[in-house]
Amino acid sequence: MEVAFVDDDADLRAAVVQSLELAGLKVLACASGQEALSRLPKDYSGVVVTDIRMPGMDGLALMRALHARDPEQPVVLITGHGDIDMAVQAMHDGAFDFLSKPYQAERLLTVIRHAAMQRSLVLQNRALREELDEDGQGPALLGNSEVMINLRATLRHLAQSDVDVLVEGETGTGKEVVAMLLHRWSARAQHRFVALNCGALPETIIESELFGHEPGAFTGAQRRRVGSVEHAHQGTLFLDEIESMPMIAQVRLLRVLETRCVTPLGSNEEHPVNIRVVAASKVDLADPAQRANFRADLYYRLNVVTLRLPPLKERKEDIPMLFAHFAALAAKKYGMPQKMPDARSLTYMQTHHWPGNVRELAHFAQREVLGVPHLDIKDLDVEDLSLPARIEQFESQQIRQALARHRGDIKATLQDLRIPRKTFYDKLQRHGILRSDFVEEGAQAD
Repeated sequence: MEVAFVDDDADLRAAVVQSLELAGLKVLACASGQEALSRLPKDYSGVVVTDIRMPGMDGLALMRALHARDPEQPVVLITGHGDIDMAVQAMHDGAFDFLSKPYQAERLLTVIRHAAMQRSLVLQNRALREELDEDGQGPALLGNSEVMINLRATLRHLAQSDVDVLVEGETGTGKEVVAMLLHRWSARAQHRFVALNCGALPETIIESELFGHEPGAFTGAQRRRVGSVEHAHQGTLFLDEIESMPMIAQVRLLRVLETRCVTPLGSNEEHPVNIRVVAASKVDLADPAQRANFRADLYYRLNVVTLRLPPLKERKEDIPMLFAHFAALAAKKYGMPQKMPDARSLTYMQTHHWPGNVRELAHFAQREVLGVPHLDIKDLDVEDLSLPARIEQFESQQIRQALARHRGDIKATLQDLRIPRKTFYDKLQRHGILRSDFVEEGAQAD
């Protein structure tokens, strides 16, 4: 956790820096606003704590300069007794919080930790937005759970190599998304991404689909066909449900992986291919019982790197974010208003085991937006909500009620709830609350 502490009082600055460092924080000490502005990078990932009254550039001017760079940079103001009104106004202008002198070290640490938590979420969301799919459909592998953060980092690292990858995961966990990211983040991104579902092809044609054929290779083969392996030359070949591949095709694929050459059906000529293979399976191929008729030598050839995708039930903390994402997409697609889940829907999402994983959740979000009732929801008891879900529900209700009482007046709502302006807007975004829904004629403008 990083913090920049700005104060022109050398003795106070040294004492606070020592206190913060003893608490495990990394501290950048600055004697003036100008020094802080020159030393802090534009994408500073930490929290800025600054005294208001300083010669030259004061704390308020420093805050405005930092917000001109990044409007979401958290700034905590230190005030003297006569600066309270000024600090309150600064809160309306975007300060994260303020402390009046004298303040206790523990209080400062608490405020810094809260600000750092917010800063971390902001930066994570920015990183996810930068990973938008090329078709604009949203962040790939969305989620802030530890397992998803680690998975995205692993994919970034693996994409730079040319190693073949085996992806294992239940239906709907995003195996094809993983394969596409490995391709898009690699040096092969300008070439083809060729996907083939091994479980969807009849045994009679899968060899032709994979390896191609020459005219006359079999009855009905009237012209030459380039198979998926050759078609993916210089790019990435994605083989989904590889555990369903017929044995004869497995033998031929093993040779392709070992020689990087393909021989079309009806031909004696080998065609060199430069491909990266990403294979996906919904069963654990390391388990002989689950592997069934899958060749062990092909498994060991594919198993250079194996990635396991977690089912949704193992990362339920990501469900609210995923639901909001899919609901927003559905609302845009069908021209419907944004949908927020009610208590029973929240209960369902937190207690359901999601056998269809992310794909099932996406379909659930679409039905919620369309107003199609889910048969399993009507019988749920709202009291089955987990404690975090109840807290989220209560907080959302309190904010909505306060906005309704004050007809959308932000200043009056903030005074009612007694929370910082920045925190208030973060909660509006998290709960999907629109101030405009509560504004009546005569309400004070934001």
